[in-house]
Amino acid sequence: MPLKKESTSKEAKTKKVVSSEISIDKTTKTVKKAAPKKLAVRKPAAKKEVSTETVVKKVAARKPAVKKTITTEAPLKKVVSKKTAVKTPDTKQIVAKQTVVKEIDQIELRCIADAILDKKGSYVCSLNLSAIGTAICDYFVICNADSRPQVMAIADNIEEMMIKKCKRKVLRMQGKENAFWIILDYANIVVHVFQTEYRQFYRIEDLWADAEKTIYQE
Repeated sequence: MPLKKESTSKEAKTKKVVSSEISIDKTTKTVKKAAPKKLAVRKPAAKKEVSTETVVKKVAARKPAVKKTITTEAPLKKVVSKKTAVKTPDTKQIVAKQTVVKEIDQIELRCIADAILDKKGSYVCSLNLSAIGTAICDYFVICNADSRPQVMAIADNIEEMMIKKCKRKVLRMQGKENAFWIILDYANIVVHVFQTEYRQFYRIEDLWADAEKTIYQE
């Protein structure tokens, strides 16, 4: 009896032993090794033969991109074109404007001189200071009178005649309180009305000796 139990137990054990690699044959009780599975070997893909004509066509189709070269000359040309676009003033127009201004100045100078001569002012003259860079105006008009009331009368007559004939008002007037030296400022023209002794003392004509001098008479 004990022998049968051992055989049955051995058979049960052999039935339980199962693996992927080893199998037990029940009849012969021999161990067989399972044949290893063969791995499918991938064959390399056949290379396509490329003809020289196709290579030439592909090379011809792919042209290299042209590189844009940035130069500093382009912005310089633009700047030059902008400068040349600015209109330069015509020399004829400048000369014409200068002549008109000079004519107006001469009319105003003549008006001032006539106003002085109407009140019997003495030694009426004008100094052209436009060529002198340090001058505060373009013209000086200088005259003198023997008395204080005459100096006042000359200054008032200049102011009235300039408003009537030239439509210009005096910008500033100084010296009317004492009336020994009255100054009338018209921006481009400054008028000096002296008493005779003060004109001889200050000697403005000598201080501006480089200026062109014009004398006015009746």
